[in-house]
Amino acid sequence: MSRFMHRLARYSVLAGVAASPVFAAAQTTLTLSSWVPPSHTLTMSQKEWCEALAEKVPGKIKCNVLPRAVAGAPATFDAVRNGLTDLSFTVHGYTPGRFITTQMAEMPFMGDSSEASSVAFQRAYDKNPAIAEEHKGVKVIAVFTHGPGLVLNTKRPIAKVQDLDGLKFRVGGGMVNEISKALGMNVTLKPAPESYELLSTGVMDGTLFPAESVESFKLDKTVKYATQFPGGLYNTSFVFMMNQARYDGLPADVKKAIDSMSGEYAARMMGKGWDKVDRRGLAFMQANGVQFTKADAAFVKAINERTASLTDAWAKAAEAKGLKNPKKVLADLRADIAKLQ
Repeated sequence: MSRFMHRLARYSVLAGVAASPVFAAAQTTLTLSSWVPPSHTLTMSQKEWCEALAEKVPGKIKCNVLPRAVAGAPATFDAVRNGLTDLSFTVHGYTPGRFITTQMAEMPFMGDSSEASSVAFQRAYDKNPAIAEEHKGVKVIAVFTHGPGLVLNTKRPIAKVQDLDGLKFRVGGGMVNEISKALGMNVTLKPAPESYELLSTGVMDGTLFPAESVESFKLDKTVKYATQFPGGLYNTSFVFMMNQARYDGLPADVKKAIDSMSGEYAARMMGKGWDKVDRRGLAFMQANGVQFTKADAAFVKAINERTASLTDAWAKAAEAKGLKNPKKVLADLRADIAKLQ
């Protein structure tokens, strides 16, 4: 074979190798951990977000949903920060004393829509650096809330504050714990996934949850009574987050895509998903014979009177964490939720 033909053959081989999939840019796989069931709206919304990200930068990134959570709910923030998983979420109130500013989204009677509350909460986060400061160590994709909180129990209808006496309730922590104590409730802080065992064994008589949770945590055979409140008795705030080092190491176009899908985009996605399952949860409870009570004006007034001091206590604590004019921030949050509903 001539020297020219040898050279041509060599170039052909090299060109083929360079074009082969082995030498193509590797696709990044992000690990996603969820401590709620695979069918829960939080797991599904995270997957939906990942799928939308994959479509935005085709062939460059995908998510792998782990078969088991890498850590229990209270340890998830640190698990993401320390790189045990790339993506996950947690409840701010599951680590008492760690997050203070976020408790503004958990006050009584905030709103009837998770989407509205989540978008408004995200806007407050974006405007107030002190909230972001509490999340140092992770890349925050979004903050958000669940739907309006109900009082659920196995014993009797709850139509006034006094009806809460003598019952034991599971709560998730954060402001809901303070609200419960202000109402004189006997409460124990436990993560949501433990609710079925606590109620089915009689260790607890009830729990404070949004409507979707009865179906999600299979409480339909235990919960007999539900009390609804205008705007919810409480709310729970969450953070959807990513390991900071993992984010920092991604290509510029992938980071740009993640940024475009963070903030209000992701908060709205989480909220819409929750509103949908809350509606389904209410129908599920009705179909299973749960007796509903709607809190009247007298009940709401009594709750407001007993919890009024919580705003002052929170404002003082939030100011100490660097949040400027906390009461105005809270008032603006309420006003924004009202506009969005």
